[in-house]
Amino acid sequence: MTGSFHPPQRILLGPGPSNVEPRVLEAMMKPMLGYLDPVYLQCMDKIQALLRSVFETDNRVTFSISGTGGAGMEACLANLVEDGDEVLACVNGFFGQRAAELAERWGARVVRLESEWGRPLDMQRVREAFRKSSARIVIMIHAETSTGMRQPIEELKALRDIRDAIFVVDSVTSLGAHPVGIDRNEIDASYSCTQKGLGAPPGLSPVTFSERALEKMRGRKQRPRSWYLDVQLIDKYWSSERAYHHTSPALMNYALCEALAVILEEGLEKRWERHRRNSEAFVAGIEEMGLEMLVEAQHRLWTLNTVRIPQGIDDARVRARLLNEHNIEIGAGFGALKGKIWRVGLMGSGSTLNNVLLLLAALRRVLRAEGFPAS
Repeated sequence: MTGSFHPPQRILLGPGPSNVEPRVLEAMMKPMLGYLDPVYLQCMDKIQALLRSVFETDNRVTFSISGTGGAGMEACLANLVEDGDEVLACVNGFFGQRAAELAERWGARVVRLESEWGRPLDMQRVREAFRKSSARIVIMIHAETSTGMRQPIEELKALRDIRDAIFVVDSVTSLGAHPVGIDRNEIDASYSCTQKGLGAPPGLSPVTFSERALEKMRGRKQRPRSWYLDVQLIDKYWSSERAYHHTSPALMNYALCEALAVILEEGLEKRWERHRRNSEAFVAGIEEMGLEMLVEAQHRLWTLNTVRIPQGIDDARVRARLLNEHNIEIGAGFGALKGKIWRVGLMGSGSTLNNVLLLLAALRRVLRAEGFPAS
């Protein structure tokens, strides 16, 4: 088929991607530059400085990997895990499971500490599991996208009372909308994505590595088996050495640079507060309708809100009606929560009171039409 593609303008309130501010999209219309053009290198330097501010870190090795958040997860594990390393993986959702699986694929002996999906891992259990293991790497999901639950990563650093370890944290659904505090929380490696709290299109994975993590990479017995995700090779391109590694996606990095500027112009604290306020407004409306949230209040994400589907209500029909009748996309549950929850994203520029009110009104109409007496 010939002719241009004209997608509709949706209200994206699912688990990602989220809607993107016009100025971020406009950044992608700027002239293409080569991956070693001096002006493009200035853009790369700016991205690194802005990312350090958003990650709340002074880590020198902080940049974007050309790939989605999954590439960031794999890069962290491919570079930090060697054959036979014991890794403690904290699993209470789909992405905790994925991290554990990736660690195994890269040769780790994985100790899985599991909890019910939607509930936080008890940090005392984490501590005891770490004490009983010989693990020197701990993986934890800060914001579990499959459940809408926030894990208290600030308690990880207390494990160093037992022995030194490298802490790897998934900040895919928290960066830019929740405090992450890489340095404050003594996190050694973290990866995120661009299409959620950062407010850019999908396609890049911001990552950051502490000096402790870099020492682990430098001391490897063998080079990482992944060439494309070799952090030390990528760093040579992002650092002053400027050694060619791959053809950098210039337009995506333009967008990321602009999105990061938007975040810091708003201010991190104000942005966090906006996400908190709109999430709580949404929850209040949901509970007023007689619906229930999956996650307890103190552990809920502001970015990803999970609503229990009432008995007798068809998950797919409700989501289809929201999309077809109201132009609103929300997400389904999957894995252990398939058919049991809706996942509602209020992230980046999509976290507005107007979107909250639009969705609540639309959901109320659809549920009533489906036979649920939404008040």
